[in-house]
Amino acid sequence: MLDVAVIEEPAAAEASLDPIRARILAALAEPGSAAMLAGRLGLPRQKVNYHLKELERHGLVELAEERRKGNVTERVYRATAASYVISPSVLAAVSPDPDRSPDQLSARWLLALGSRLVQEVGTLLTGAARARRRVATFGIDAQVRFASAADRTAFAEELSQAVAALVSRYHDESAPGGRSHRVVVGLHQIPSAARPGASAETAGAGAPPAGAATETAGTDAEQPEIEPNQENPR
Repeated sequence: MLDVAVIEEPAAAEASLDPIRARILAALAEPGSAAMLAGRLGLPRQKVNYHLKELERHGLVELAEERRKGNVTERVYRATAASYVISPSVLAAVSPDPDRSPDQLSARWLLALGSRLVQEVGTLLTGAARARRRVATFGIDAQVRFASAADRTAFAEELSQAVAALVSRYHDESAPGGRSHRVVVGLHQIPSAARPGASAETAGAGAPPAGAATETAGTDAEQPEIEPNQENPR
């Protein structure tokens, strides 16, 4: 079983979003048959069996083993992954494109970058799984609490300069056998509901700006290109 599987086919995404099938996927973190799942979920066995076949058809569950019980063969299934992520490629025609209107101060552009990150890393993971290879990645997750908006602006400027300097130092367009990677640095306010100790009453309310993340991804087989540093057009 994979830790994370990326869903890239619209039909598979639709299958996974069905409430009953989502419950079956969660229950199949531990292998089970249609009869076992019917008992766990309080659903008719016939309905569970139907949904299992649909999930298997889309590669979201797989046959773990078959058990012979008298004249009956019991099929035991398991989920193909512990968790699933739906790639933005499922909505390729309407997915956000960060190249359309780059703006370092735009929350929508940051969301588009995140969407592209999920899509590209998902593609890498899918290809690596088929080739039975690992994906070379690196990530940093940190939090910073700013005393003022001015401090946040200064932090963003220093971060931009530091990343630009590192890219300039290590980027080698002519290196034989070089591997291109994409670097994304994001800074966003942490939603109050996601902060420790936040109550339902404060969820969604304003909070001190905080949060930083860096992602880098690439493989031997398929690597995205590093984009030049984009200055804020404002």
